[in-house]
Amino acid sequence: MPKAFSGGSKTRRRFERPSGARLKPRAAARERSVAGRNAPLDLFKFVPFRLNRLAAEVSAALSSEYRERYGLDIPEWRVLATLGFRNEACSAQYISHCTRTHKSTISRAVTALMKRQLVERVENADDRREFQLRMTRKGEALYQQLIPRLLHREQVILSCLSAQQRKDFAKLLGKIEKSLGLVQTSEEASKTGAY
Repeated sequence: MPKAFSGGSKTRRRFERPSGARLKPRAAARERSVAGRNAPLDLFKFVPFRLNRLAAEVSAALSSEYRERYGLDIPEWRVLATLGFRNEACSAQYISHCTRTHKSTISRAVTALMKRQLVERVENADDRREFQLRMTRKGEALYQQLIPRLLHREQVILSCLSAQQRKDFAKLLGKIEKSLGLVQTSEEASKTGAY
């Protein structure tokens, strides 16, 4: 039976669908869409939110190791970590891409690291107009001191998981990374020149 309701100055009619009646595919999709708009988004069950929050917490926990002892901020550590991982010179643009950090942030970090003589610019053998970055001996020494501390902190963070859960967690992360087209191994990163 039709129900009338007023919507401003005009009167409109809304018809109830008899129980058991089926909607056409387009109408059903539209109805689901409208219903979906009314449902609240529970952030604590929304995976992108959870991953982002987790990444921020883990990054903050690790940063205490290099900030307090070595005076490095997160972007500066990302520059050193990328240079240390590659073990060869690379561009600031490469570091920006790999770490998903804005190029201006990486540029400021590089400037600060160069002032501290932890990073230096070298001429690109393939293109003399372009400079690449590499760690100095002083930078490498600092990097080598940091690695065991960061690996220990990683173990502390993961200590809430059993050995099997850690393997499963790594495997699940790998599946998500693969589905997003992200590089997953050191060898692959070296070949493709990106993460």
